[in-house]
Amino acid sequence: MTITEIGDALRGKKLSARELTEETLRRVAKANPRLNAFITVTEAEARARAAALDDDLARGIVRGPLHGVPIAHKDNIFTRGVRTTSGSKIFADFVPDRDAVIVSQLNDAGAIVFGKTGLHEFAYGITSSNPHYGAIRNPWDLERIPGGSSGGSAAAVAARLVPLATGTDTGGSIRIPASFCGVVGLKPTYERVSRRGVMPLGLTLDHAGLLAGTVRDVALGFSLIAKHASGYLPGAHADLRGMRIGVPENFFVERIAPEVMSSFRAAVQTAAALGAHVTEIRLPDPEALNVVGRIAQLSEVSALLARYLDRPGEFGPDVLVLVEQGRLIPATDYLNAQRVRRALARDFSKIWMNLDCLMTPATPITAPKIGEMSVAFSSVTEDVRTAATRLTRPFNVLGWPALAMPCGFSSASLPIGLQLVAPPQQEDTLLQAGAALEDAFGIAGRHPSL
Repeated sequence: MTITEIGDALRGKKLSARELTEETLRRVAKANPRLNAFITVTEAEARARAAALDDDLARGIVRGPLHGVPIAHKDNIFTRGVRTTSGSKIFADFVPDRDAVIVSQLNDAGAIVFGKTGLHEFAYGITSSNPHYGAIRNPWDLERIPGGSSGGSAAAVAARLVPLATGTDTGGSIRIPASFCGVVGLKPTYERVSRRGVMPLGLTLDHAGLLAGTVRDVALGFSLIAKHASGYLPGAHADLRGMRIGVPENFFVERIAPEVMSSFRAAVQTAAALGAHVTEIRLPDPEALNVVGRIAQLSEVSALLARYLDRPGEFGPDVLVLVEQGRLIPATDYLNAQRVRRALARDFSKIWMNLDCLMTPATPITAPKIGEMSVAFSSVTEDVRTAATRLTRPFNVLGWPALAMPCGFSSASLPIGLQLVAPPQQEDTLLQAGAALEDAFGIAGRHPSL
């Protein structure tokens, strides 16, 4: 059920929050041993919240558009009285005394929190194969990764355990799992959504956002958490007439798996058929953005985590190596990277003179198998982490809003992701385009059978 459908059922007395809570807990208890999507399940808190919300509804009080709706929070987002591990051993027993702003906003809208979802350690990776809490598994194929770092949130939404979950994105950590798990993930404009109460990773790259089963559910959630929210929700018949969409002819269409490229080209044709003005465009230098992003992330993460290096045994080996690498980057390199970043941002911003939106593949591959370290593109072999972040990281560096959504399936029945990108503060454009395409693709109702 979508958020709107849940709300209609609750307000129409066809369903109570208590009944929905018990069914959600039953589904979580059945699926989580196989998926490992949740680190912590808050059963008692969810039941108490449901009872209170049912009492409110009986008195005619509706807390907001999420009244009685089940949600989950990524476990690097503070929840008062509920441990927040950041997927690490170091913070295994950390219990915040306050909620993150995004948690408070969704609580105020009436949501019921069912727990904290698993993630790559410290949100610093794309596999969600966590050495401390176990590997999170993709609901479409339990032998494959869900993507990371918001892998637990994406898996929980894809498995229909909750219709909405929070996530964070520093180099693609909302959009990569959205692509691999066949759900919708929104990385808003940098600082459009408050990060207060979110464990930091890369301070100039971090974004807080949402994952959901449909574009319209993401839009509803975004309207509740965005600064200066417009309240825009795509209508029942969203369209693309007159929208100027750019399709890159360089970088974003290079080293792409054939089935991903085929689905992407079909999505472009669909956009044109819906009335969009589609234009091929050559982008300035996306690879330079990736280089800048890697330098910035390595440096900023190490600056935050180096204080814990006197406890090396409590780090997973992959994260420990990255933190150590970041310590070797000279300050001059970091400062030069930021200087180049500003120059690149000026060059890239010029594309919006003639465009409203960009379309690219979200990831160049479908979900790899757990433990798989590399992927082959014809005669080229690429590290899985590098491949997965190659198409998403540039938009963290620029701070532009980006939406990932399913646009097809591979021959192995694995989701294929599409990425839409808009100018800063123009999330409404993404949501309009995403809703129109989602309607045309006709696959939003397709779910894995666990």
